[in-house]
Amino acid sequence: MAALVTDQFRILNAGNFVDSVVNTSNSYYVFVGLSNPTDSGFGRDVNWDTDTPDPTDNIDYLNFVGDNMMFGKKVTSANVKRLIRRIDWARGTKYEMYRHDYSLTNLSPITSSSRLYDANYYVINSEYKVYICVDNGSSGISTTGNASLDEPTFTDLEPSAAGVSGDGYVWKYLFSVSPSDIIKFDSTEYITLPSDWASSTNAQITAVRDNGDSDENLNQIKKVYIHSQGAGYSNGVGQELNIIGDGSGAKVVVDVVGGKITNTVISSGGSGYTYGMVDLGSISASASTKANLIPIIPPSKGHGYDIYRELGADKVLVYARFDDSTRDFPSETVFSQVGIVKNPTSIGSTAVFGENQFSSLGALKFSSTTGDINVGDKIFQSVTGGTAKGYAVSYDADTKVLKYAQDRSLFLNQTTFDTIDYVGVSTTAKVYGFESSANAVSSDAGFSGSIDIGFTGITTNPSGTKIISLATQFTNGVANPEINKGSGDIIYLDNRPQITRNSRQKEDVKIILEF
Repeated sequence: MAALVTDQFRILNAGNFVDSVVNTSNSYYVFVGLSNPTDSGFGRDVNWDTDTPDPTDNIDYLNFVGDNMMFGKKVTSANVKRLIRRIDWARGTKYEMYRHDYSLTNLSPITSSSRLYDANYYVINSEYKVYICVDNGSSGISTTGNASLDEPTFTDLEPSAAGVSGDGYVWKYLFSVSPSDIIKFDSTEYITLPSDWASSTNAQITAVRDNGDSDENLNQIKKVYIHSQGAGYSNGVGQELNIIGDGSGAKVVVDVVGGKITNTVISSGGSGYTYGMVDLGSISASASTKANLIPIIPPSKGHGYDIYRELGADKVLVYARFDDSTRDFPSETVFSQVGIVKNPTSIGSTAVFGENQFSSLGALKFSSTTGDINVGDKIFQSVTGGTAKGYAVSYDADTKVLKYAQDRSLFLNQTTFDTIDYVGVSTTAKVYGFESSANAVSSDAGFSGSIDIGFTGITTNPSGTKIISLATQFTNGVANPEINKGSGDIIYLDNRPQITRNSRQKEDVKIILEF
């Protein structure tokens, strides 16, 4: 039995995701992680940077991702936007007109698309104004229409020609991309759409939306396409005919020259149509070849009423900026995974974490150190019951704070990095936490540090002249992650070649989700 997931389902899911992000009971975070991807071990690859592996979509791998998560930045309503493909207006280019009936048996004439949303039927101009093409001068005789010569720049509510060239194009203005969105989200591939189109009180959006509500203005149908002109119809210019179907009130004026229908102009758009036919009965008494006129049915109530459906908004952009504004995100580290996690929980609690950012790393503050330590070094400490093990993720020499991650690579079989039995498994496979004690923390590269067991707090003043916020709370020299390990649902994951940070670096992360 044949079945399909419709475009409208994808558009709905995109909207549901945005609504879920905006819902204050949820917390979505863009996160970064995995500071040592080229080491040997579970989930890593020595060729990571030159041949980055695809993420694995199973619970085991996602748990590994959670182990190596470093930092998360909350996604706010201002940082999630619905997207469409970017199609720039350019003089001399042919664009397709909006049609409700593109399909495998009725491909769009220029891009040969079987679905409306793959056709090039809208444009963004040089002023970041977006228009839909209502007419491109095409017909059953000239199916591809004309080249566009006049750039649309108007903001009138009714469809209009853009200039005086006579190129046959009629454009409908929809919206202008806001300056703030241009700065934050500008892309050569996508256009960001205004948020909350259905409920926005922005005057320009309200005007376009209300103009597209045919229940209020009987203005639904904007175009009748001449698929075939027919022959033998009663000659005459300006003959007004009814459009019949499941709606009401639509009328079209037709010109008949030499028995052929040569032009159509909507005189009343009507409302409530999902299909329509032009009633040619009054002019067809002598018709020898039947004409085929196709009323083009806009989405929903009319053009501009629901731009998400009209433009096929099945993509969502999620934005986050990582910078040096907080020490939650170490500047002395690298990362190679970027993802989105929903509703992680606060450490030691079942409550959803709700702060603006989180650190998912453990941290140790030292009173003194010897030797050097680098990202990816293995660290050890003798603790009650065994040995605590971890990977160094960052070290700040000014504050003497070491951040670390613990994952299964340290506890699995150290030759095969899987669950094959090995000598000593009863003691070395168990995960122990680092402790506030006199026992030093050492590394496999010769580093040694004494935990500052007398330090409790969130700020330090190592030079005596400047108070530094450590962003996380330390107790006796040890800080826990701010979220529970493995909590939340990882809904997006991207493996990347290693990105090395520095204290002045900012990362603008833009994640595009396609539904």
